[in-house]
This record gives sequence, C-alpha cells and structure tokens, in this order.
Amino acid sequence: MAVTLQDIADRLGVSVSTVSRALAGYSDIAAATRARVLQAAEEMGYRPNISARRLQQQRTETIGFVIPTFGPRFSDPFFSELLAGIGNEAAEQEYDLLVSTRAPGPEELKTYKRMVMEQRVDGMLVVRTHQQDSRIAYLLSEDFPFVAFGRSGGEDGFPYLDVDGEQGLREITQHLIDGGHRRIAYISAPTSLMFSSHRLAGYEKALAANGVDFDPSLMIEGELTERSGYAAGMQLLSENPRPSAIIACNDLMAFGAISAARELGLRVGRDLAVTGFDDVPLAAHAHPPLTTVRQPIYEIGRRTCRMLIRLLEHKGLEDRHVLLEPQLVIRASSTGVGDEKA
Repeated sequence: MAVTLQDIADRLGVSVSTVSRALAGYSDIAAATRARVLQAAEEMGYRPNISARRLQQQRTETIGFVIPTFGPRFSDPFFSELLAGIGNEAAEQEYDLLVSTRAPGPEELKTYKRMVMEQRVDGMLVVRTHQQDSRIAYLLSEDFPFVAFGRSGGEDGFPYLDVDGEQGLREITQHLIDGGHRRIAYISAPTSLMFSSHRLAGYEKALAANGVDFDPSLMIEGELTERSGYAAGMQLLSENPRPSAIIACNDLMAFGAISAARELGLRVGRDLAVTGFDDVPLAAHAHPPLTTVRQPIYEIGRRTCRMLIRLLEHKGLEDRHVLLEPQLVIRASSTGVGDEKA
C-alpha cells in the first residue's frame, strides 16, 4: 500500500501540512524539521502523487515527439538512435515522452495541433525541418515551447540544434576528389527539407573549388529510404560513362546504392566508391564498411531534449542556436579507383 503524507505525519507527530510544505521546500519550515521529514519519507518509501502534482501545476511533464515516417514499418536506424537519446534524457529528468508516427504533411501537422490544443504535452521536439515549415509556424503562432533539430528557411527566432551539413558534404566530396574522382553522383534528400539545401551547397562548393563542373544528370532526389537509394543507384549506374562515385545524403540511401552496384556486378570500394551521411551503427558493419559523415545522433537526442526541459522549467538557454561540426569517417567503401587513376 502506498505511503501517504498522513503516514509520515503520524510517524513524526507533526501535521500533514508541515510534511507537505517540508517536502515542497517551503522556507517557513525549519531546516531540522525538513531534514526529519525527508529522512522519514525516504525510509518509508514515499512517492509523491504525480497526477495530483501535475493537476495542481497545470503541467503534464510530458514532451511530444512526432516521427515523420512513411509506410507501416518503423525501420530507420537514425530515428531509433535519436529516440533513444530523447527518451533517456527525458526519463532521467522525470519527464514522460509521448511519441507518434505520421507521414510528413497535413496529417503530421494535425497531430501537432491535437497535442497542443488538448494539452497533452508541455513542449514539442521538431525534427527534419523544412524550408517553409508549417509545424514551426504553428508552434510560434501559439507561443508553444519547442526545440528543433534543424534550421528553417526565413525563420531563426526559435531554439534549435543542427549539424553543419554543408561542411560535412564539402569534406566528403573533397575526399572523393582527392581520391581521383571527377564523375561524382549525388543522391539528394527531398529538396523541401532544410538540411537538403545545406548538404547540396557543400557538394556544389567542393566541386567548384576543384574545377569540377556540376552535372545535373548526376543528381537524383531520393526519399531517405534504402529503396529509393537502390532505385537512384540503378539509374545513375546506367549512365554512360557511369559515375565512379556516389554520395548519398544519408546512410540508408547509401546502403540501397550499394545493393544496386552489387546487382550490376560492381565491386564497391574498388569499381565504385559509395558514401553516406549520419554514421548509423550499421554503417561500420556494412559490406564493405561505409564511408560517411558522422553526426552524434544519440547525443543530439539527449541535448535537444535537455534544451526543451530547460525552457519548460524557465531556466533559460546559454545558446539558443547550436551548430555542431560533423566528422568525416573514412572506411573501405570509398577507397576504390577514381577517374584519374583508372
């Protein structure tokens, strides 16, 4: 049976009000009395009534997180790792996490509105931000607390954490050029996504800095899925001459491109270089291991969640706009023969 405030009061011979105020940290309770109450509460295994406390404070102590995903299966390792970071940080700070999955678009926005209007959550975490993001516009219009993983075009008045995708693509493109590649294909993320424009800019700037012309025929827009990477890989590798390297905008599409290359009898890491972005756990164990750009996905989850909780508890943020540096991770998938070495 749960220990109550009355049980503690009876044990110590004080009033229920004294116990309640001591546990709440009120200054009118003597330090010695507070210490006795806290010790008794711990010894007796007292746990506060969370529902009553939340009702009194008009808070849910719950964070909302909508995963924008397609199809009936949730299989993106990026979101699995991000969700683990968010969930662990929330749990450590005694917050609950309300997670929903919706396809990007009108249904996703409806879910945001329902969570806000029905007061299901105290704040939201927003991921895969868009150039023109209706979710961010809505949350700003409602003055509702949120933190985004990613920037948004034309709006910077909200707290966000992002990874410098332009730098990451610049480094990985330069790595391939240094390896002798000139026909470097690019499988882009959906162009509506904000990070897509940053990464494309890095690719184009690296080409220009090395005197390599941008060839539109070597760029295909994917959907950040393994299936779309496979389809793009098959299309790109049917070009004559075919590209000697493929940069995919995330690791899942890189895995798909590797499957396409194998089906066509090409040896990735020798006949063709393939690279990704994210460094999901599977990247190090792919065949061959995948060259990619690492962003600390788990830590990003923890850090964005921590930022939001600080906002909810009115503690303020040292930096409302955080831009992390990515890390180039070179593995066997990009050590093959380049155009100038063939």
